[in-house]
Amino acid sequence: MRAFVNPVRVWRRLLVSLPLIVLVAIAARAGFAWHEGRQVPANLLSTVPFLGETGNIARSLVLGNGFSDAFRQGTGATAWLTPVYPLLLAAIFRIFGIYTVASFIATVTLNIAFSAAACVPLFYAGRKIAGAGVGATAAWLWALFPNAIMIPYEWIWDTCLTTLVATIILWFTLKLAESTRVIDWCLYGVLWGFALLTNPALGTVLPFLLGWAAYRAKASGTRSLGLAGLAVFMLALCCAPWTVRNYVAFHHFVPLRTTFPFALWLGHNRVFDPQSPPTTRVTPYEEGREYKRLGEDAFMRTKWTEAVHFIRTHPALEASLFEQRFVAFWCGLDHPLKRFLGADSLGDRILLLANFFATVGTVGGLAAIWIRYRRYAFLLSAFPIIFPVMYYVTLPYLRYRQPIEPVLMLLAALALHGPLRRKGSRATSCDDPTSYGRT
Repeated sequence: MRAFVNPVRVWRRLLVSLPLIVLVAIAARAGFAWHEGRQVPANLLSTVPFLGETGNIARSLVLGNGFSDAFRQGTGATAWLTPVYPLLLAAIFRIFGIYTVASFIATVTLNIAFSAAACVPLFYAGRKIAGAGVGATAAWLWALFPNAIMIPYEWIWDTCLTTLVATIILWFTLKLAESTRVIDWCLYGVLWGFALLTNPALGTVLPFLLGWAAYRAKASGTRSLGLAGLAVFMLALCCAPWTVRNYVAFHHFVPLRTTFPFALWLGHNRVFDPQSPPTTRVTPYEEGREYKRLGEDAFMRTKWTEAVHFIRTHPALEASLFEQRFVAFWCGLDHPLKRFLGADSLGDRILLLANFFATVGTVGGLAAIWIRYRRYAFLLSAFPIIFPVMYYVTLPYLRYRQPIEPVLMLLAALALHGPLRRKGSRATSCDDPTSYGRT
C-alpha cells in the first residue's frame, strides 16, 4: 500500500524551501526584465542604460583611460564612485562590448542574480533570530517585493550588489557575535572593506553593527575590543589602495568618494525655492559643463558652498523639505496619497501600496523586536533608523532604500509572526530564539 502523504506537511516544506524561494525570486525578476525589454528598441537598450556615471567610468577603463571621465568627455580622474561596480561593468564591456545589447543583458542578469541571492543570507538571518518560519517569510517577502523585482532591470548601478552585501553583513554579524576565532573577525573586516568600496553609504551602520557584535562577544567572555580593532584594521587595509589612489589623483585626502557635496546640493538649491523665477531649472547638461570647466574638486567645493548657503538662508523651507524627503523615502514618493489617486497605471499603485505596507511592517517589526527579541533590537534598528538619515538631507530616490529593504522584510516578517505565537509558549524566548517557527 502507498504511504499516505500529508498535504499540509508538503506545503509547509515548500514554504520553507530556500531553493524554491530563490527560484521564484529569479523568475519574478527575469519575467519583469523580459516584459520591459520587449517594449524598448535594441538601439536604446544598448546605450541609454549605460549613459550614467557608472557606464561612463567603465567605458573609460576599457578604453585605457583609467578610472576617469564620469561625464565621458575627457573630464579627468574621478572619485565620483567607488571602484567595485564600475570595474565589474568594465569586465562585462570587455567580454560583450561597450554599449551593446549583449552587455545590457549580461548586466541585468548579474543584477538579478545579486538581488535573488539576497534571499539566502536573509533566510538564515531570520532563522537565527526567530526560527525558520520567520526566515522563510522574510525571504518570500523579498522575493516578491515590487521594488526588488523592478530595480535589477531599471538601474545599471551598484544597487543590487550593495543589497546582497548588506544582507550578508547582517547574517555575518549575527554569527560573529558568537565567534572567538581571529579569522572570523578578519573576514568581517574584509567584508566591510568590500562593502565600502562598493557603496560607502553602508558605512553609516558600521559602528552600530561592529559595536553590537563586540558587545555580544564580550558578554560571552571574549576579548572583543581587540577583535573589533582587528576587523577595523582589515577594513582599512582593504580601502587603503583606493585612498592612496585618490590622494595621488586629487592631492588631498579623499577616503572613498567625493560626491556628498553634489548630493547635498541636489536637495538644496534654488529650484526648491518658490521665490525663484519660473525659468529656474537644473539640467544634467549644465552641471556636466560646469563640472568639466572646474574639475571635480572645485566643482564639489562650489556645490558645498551653494548648498550650505541655501540651508542657512531658508530655514522654514528646509523643515518642509525634510518632511517631504522623509515621506518620500518611506512611501516611494512625496505626497503618496495624491500620487496614488492620480496614478495612470495599476503598476504604479501596486508600487505605492507595497512601499506603504513595507513601512507599516517595519514599524510593527521594530515594536516586535524591542518587546520579544530585545537581544537583536539594537542590531536590526540600526538599518531603518540610521541608514536613511543621509537621504533625509539629500535626495530620497527609490533605489537608495534598496540596500536595507531585505532587513525591512525581516522586520515585517517578525511583525507578521508575532500574533501567531502560541499562548504561553516559551519557544521564542529571546535567549533561545532558534526554535521559533520550526516544524
